[in-house]
Amino acid sequence: MKLRKLALGLSISLAFAGASLAQTAMKISISVAQNSHQGVAIDTFAREVEKRTGGRHKVQTFYSGALGGERESIEAVQLGTQELAFTSTGPVPNFVPEARILDIPFLFRDKAHARAVLDGPIGQEMLTQFEAKGFKALAWAENGVRHMTNSKRAVNSPEDLKGLKMRTMENPVHVTAYKGLGIVPTPMAFPEVFTALQQGTVDGQENPLSVIMAAKFDQVQKHLSLTGHVYSPAIFLMNKAAFDKLSAADKQAFLDAAKEAVKVNRARVDEDDAKGVAELRSKGMQVVENVDKSKFVATLTPVNAEFEKQFGKANIDKIRNYK
Repeated sequence: MKLRKLALGLSISLAFAGASLAQTAMKISISVAQNSHQGVAIDTFAREVEKRTGGRHKVQTFYSGALGGERESIEAVQLGTQELAFTSTGPVPNFVPEARILDIPFLFRDKAHARAVLDGPIGQEMLTQFEAKGFKALAWAENGVRHMTNSKRAVNSPEDLKGLKMRTMENPVHVTAYKGLGIVPTPMAFPEVFTALQQGTVDGQENPLSVIMAAKFDQVQKHLSLTGHVYSPAIFLMNKAAFDKLSAADKQAFLDAAKEAVKVNRARVDEDDAKGVAELRSKGMQVVENVDKSKFVATLTPVNAEFEKQFGKANIDKIRNYK
């Protein structure tokens, strides 16, 4: 009888040990709401990982900055206290300086051009540069084309930006460029932005339509100008040590899951861009649609000269002229 109980106890404990070995739970986070282009990205990724690994790996999803802002999430992934993050490239240059070049204003002609660059040899080679910093970059995704909002006045030209206190991402390229436009840049983590706008700590902010809608900025901002000044990539990041522990088949499953998530993410950005202006107008925002971008480009001439010194004109032209 004792032997039978012992054998039963042993088989139960072995079963539990097998289950714990067979299944890992990982965390992934975003700083915006679940109902967003980033939310559909991580939801799709989590579903695909579980499906493609036969349930051996589960990904828990966290939204609206529940695990901190983007910079904190990237730090956590680098340290290994969090396995995964989906983030805009805003704070990325603080960890991987090579990625700074992507944040130059008016670098890309449009979303199609940006996607081609990121999916092609330039973007794929850049993904490998994350590895020396403790990350496995699974795939480039999309945050969208950034536009400006504020509570003070309509922005038709660079002159209208002078003296506006704008929240910017914690990104050195953006800060330099926006100073060149006469903006007073105020770097700030995303979870703090709504309150800062509400309290008048800053006059405005800049983000893709997807983010403006998901964050309900129409409640605290009156003016929207379709400046399209920066294309904002997003990226799936994984702790490199966690990725390296995976079997070859599971590594491929994570990479393929990220690719599927990118498709859904980009489709949502396209959908938000198509309906965004009408939706934000219906909520009371005043929208300037026809912005003369050439004036903004001309105003940034001195700043672009600085960027050419910093990144190399040939490297910038390689991206600008990519077909």
